Amino acid sequence: MLTLLPQAIIDGLLLGGIYLTVSIGFSLAYGVLHIIDFAVGEWIMLGAFLGLYLTAWTGWDAMFFLPAVFVVFAVVGWFTQPLIQRVTSGAKGRPVLMALVFTFGLALTFRGTAQTVFGIFTHSLPTELAAGSWYWELGPFMMTVPLVRLAGLIYALAITVGLTYLLKRTDLGLAIRAVAQHKDAAGLMGVNIQRTNAVVYSLYVGISAMTGVFIGAIISLNSGMGPDLSLFAFFVVVLAGMGYLPGVPWASFLLGLIQSFFLIFFNPSWTLLAVFTVLFLILLVSPTGLFRRGV
Repeated sequence: MLTLLPQAIIDGLLLGGIYLTVSIGFSLAYGVLHIIDFAVGEWIMLGAFLGLYLTAWTGWDAMFFLPAVFVVFAVVGWFTQPLIQRVTSGAKGRPVLMALVFTFGLALTFRGTAQTVFGIFTHSLPTELAAGSWYWELGPFMMTVPLVRLAGLIYALAITVGLTYLLKRTDLGLAIRAVAQHKDAAGLMGVNIQRTNAVVYSLYVGISAMTGVFIGAIISLNSGMGPDLSLFAFFVVVLAGMGYLPGVPWASFLLGLIQSFFLIFFNPSWTLLAVFTVLFLILLVSPTGLFRRGV
């Protein structure tokens, strides 16, 4: 069994890359807009289907359409955010709850529409990367790295670095951090709060939709995939600390390693039990997440 340990670690890190891309935008949206968006899985699902139909229409590799998927859904997110803002602004002291209810309804609407339009069948996004893997041996250990999963990990790290640069090194990032820390004070300093909120939600929706293309190529896609992805995104963000963006990579890779170890060394049916037991125990000790920095 020990010969499988390096492969379990590699699989866990690659799986953690998927969870990182699912969760990073979700965490950013919560940190700035203070909304829990339960439609995150449906944004991912819709992005995957857009990638599928663009690929079927043109015959090109699915990875080619990542920028197009981002742009389309960033525009959709730009026009969706004012609707959420309208709902939360009239919530009479319960904006987080009203945002949760609204996005839950949005998720149900998207899922039902997708099942009607796309059906319930499972698809896979075609990409040349899916056909390749790296193999190497180190003594008694044999390790395999599928290229499409490696590309997903590289994509996750690139998104993380890009968002970090945006937040730390640009004027827009300064405005985003100001709104996240104190919205009223940011407004008094001249920050356009409405536009900043719309930009953040656009980034979140666009990144989530792009992630759907990778998930469709790495695993599969169907119209009912959203709830599980929303659940794992919520797990990662809570474990990292609600709104604490630097904790998201650590929580994502921890989740990936837990799943990988249970899939390889234990009963796979216990995976969800193990994942949420770990979450429960950590929150008992630190209710604000792994680094005690969350809301």
